[in-house]
Amino acid sequence: MDILRKVRDLEAKIASRVDRSVVEFVQSGAREPLEVVHSLVETMLLEVQASGRGRRVFPFTAVKAIVVAPSRGARARFEAVLADGPPLRDRILARLRSAGCDVANLDVTIDYAARAHKSWPNPDFQIEFSREAGSGRPRGDADEAPVRIDVTVLHGVAEKRTYSFVSARIDLGRCADVRDSSHRLIRTNHVAFVEGSGDVNRSVSRRHAHISYEPPSRAFRLHDDGSEHGTGIVRGGRTVPVPRGSRGVRLRSADEIVLGEARLRIKFDSGQTAPDRAF
Repeated sequence: MDILRKVRDLEAKIASRVDRSVVEFVQSGAREPLEVVHSLVETMLLEVQASGRGRRVFPFTAVKAIVVAPSRGARARFEAVLADGPPLRDRILARLRSAGCDVANLDVTIDYAARAHKSWPNPDFQIEFSREAGSGRPRGDADEAPVRIDVTVLHGVAEKRTYSFVSARIDLGRCADVRDSSHRLIRTNHVAFVEGSGDVNRSVSRRHAHISYEPPSRAFRLHDDGSEHGTGIVRGGRTVPVPRGSRGVRLRSADEIVLGEARLRIKFDSGQTAPDRAF
């Protein structure tokens, strides 16, 4: 009987701890990981300063993001979102540069807390900013801003006909916000084909493909994200398939991107990229 009572007591303690973790998570007001990432990145814009002559600067060289994760599972979900896309540093740099800040150096670290501190303005995260003395050192190739790339929709109906990006990653797919069966946000497409606009648009998967920028080679690459109807590049009258799960295929300016039955044309200053010797 003593053993049975001890087992029941242990089960009660475990259940109590689990219930307490769930309550803390709900009370924290935590949103889905991707929503937290977007909010965290947008918060950086509050620190942007005008420096005269129409220029804008980000006054810090280091950022520490403390994310509320009341359990190992919550932390794992947040880390999985970051692992599936650009690192947090790349997301922040891309957003700052799109706002006109040419950021030379920025160190980004992530830490986790079981609950938000009462003094935090945001219940999901806290950001600590700092600036190192003598931080005006020249930046290396890895810190250079991506080349601007223009995207034109040739076939299919997207939210806009033309887009311009200066970003380390550009997601392509159907619908702007992609959610799972529980209505949790899992991806935001930068080039979003409209839902329910004919067979061409239906051939575009919600998570169809993405374009990545490689700072060392200063090149763009196209990747298939597990699309249903395939991804390809039309160049010189022939179609180059983009296999799923590969390193992607290197893009050239004036290439046409094929997403199912939809088509896009890209354009960028190819003189700023390394010589293109192979796919």
